[in-house]
Amino acid sequence: MKPAPHGVVGTEAQPRETLIPSEAGQWPRPYLGLVCLSYTEECRYRTITLKRFRGFQAEQRLATLRELYWDNLRRLQWTLGFCARRGIRLYRVTSGLFPMSDEPEGEQVLSEMAANLSAVGRRVERLGMRMLVHPDQFVVLNSENPKVVATSRKILEKHGRAFDLMGLPCSAWSLVILHGGKSGRADQLVEEIATLPECIRNRLCLENDEYGYSAEEILQICRRAGVPMVFDNLHHAIKEKLDDYEHPSFAHYVAAARETWRPHEDWQLVHLSNGRTAFRDRNHSELISAVPGAYAKVDWVEIEARGKERAIERLRADWRPGQTAFRPEVEADDGETCSTNGGCGCE
Repeated sequence: MKPAPHGVVGTEAQPRETLIPSEAGQWPRPYLGLVCLSYTEECRYRTITLKRFRGFQAEQRLATLRELYWDNLRRLQWTLGFCARRGIRLYRVTSGLFPMSDEPEGEQVLSEMAANLSAVGRRVERLGMRMLVHPDQFVVLNSENPKVVATSRKILEKHGRAFDLMGLPCSAWSLVILHGGKSGRADQLVEEIATLPECIRNRLCLENDEYGYSAEEILQICRRAGVPMVFDNLHHAIKEKLDDYEHPSFAHYVAAARETWRPHEDWQLVHLSNGRTAFRDRNHSELISAVPGAYAKVDWVEIEARGKERAIERLRADWRPGQTAFRPEVEADDGETCSTNGGCGCE
């Protein structure tokens, strides 16, 4: 199913829209988050390559970005409605929502759209939702290459500006999630974070990964930099070569990460994913079969699974932290194939 056409980019057409509660009349906890795209084709975004963009003349660049940005804004509004109808309060927007917005033409077009962009924040607030972004892997603040660092800052600044224009809170409520970047350069990362613009620094959080920075390493960086930590269960299992989500280190790092969220510990966010064919498979599974018991007290959980909203619905119906009977997937559940061409779209 393709996104329905939208004649209005703002929220005035749906003044009584609310999140749909559970059958028991309560908001379902924890709040399980959708990452970027839907399993169906309902929630999709358009993009443009840098090569194609630079092949246009100045006026054509502006016209192309205007058409693309307005369309993606409509698609974002559609996706917010998609989430609201399913009681999903947490949404990670694609980092490619406004491609080339760090170019002068992109900045100009976003400025022209300011009034309509601000409607996003009002709608998100009215729905009681939380929106965040996870810039791609090329953002490396502690690279040894100064050009990479400069480009990374530029990318982060464009995300901060977009969130500001959308009227999203300049705090860890509206997260910008990064990995640690270049291994062995923790000091440089802490120094770069300290000099970031407020619109980024106040939203920034760091996530452990299986390559550069372990949960312990990223925890220490977060403490030094004064930013929250997002704990990822699969990254931790792979990095430490663990075979059971009930290993004591899961509870330890979830609790330690929670302390970095002070004074808003109830805002703590974690990532939940399972390996597809093996416990430590880096490829995400279609659905979630195993949940660390340490997640029992966390309210905000991003679901990184190929099944997207299907995974959320299944998990919400049977949320049992400590259910660690991992079930490998050889094929997609029910014989279906993942609509995101082999990946879950988790940036």
